[in-house]
Amino acid sequence: MDKEKMELVVFEIVNSAGTAKGLAYEALREAENGNFEEAEKLLKEADEALLSAHNVQTEIIQAEVSGEAITPSVLFVHSQDHLMTAIEAKTLIEGMIRMYRRIDELEKK
Repeated sequence: MDKEKMELVVFEIVNSAGTAKGLAYEALREAENGNFEEAEKLLKEADEALLSAHNVQTEIIQAEVSGEAITPSVLFVHSQDHLMTAIEAKTLIEGMIRMYRRIDELEKK
């Protein structure tokens, strides 16, 4: 994979991961305000962004498995870090939203 293509791939991963992370935090804010339907909608959008990033990442893995020389750069490692932290943030936020739902249900009793 040439350097220019690799840079585009890296920026696609960073962009999609950043979008996913931002949407997950928006979902958390909505859940804090009791807007659980909106929170779920935002989490689904975050999933779509993560899937996009994962698909790009898979493209790189498949190229390397096919024998194409892939030279990892600091930017590539940075993009992987963004993706990993976005996935982790979303996972934690989903748990927090479940807690907010439970608190909401208990307060209504």
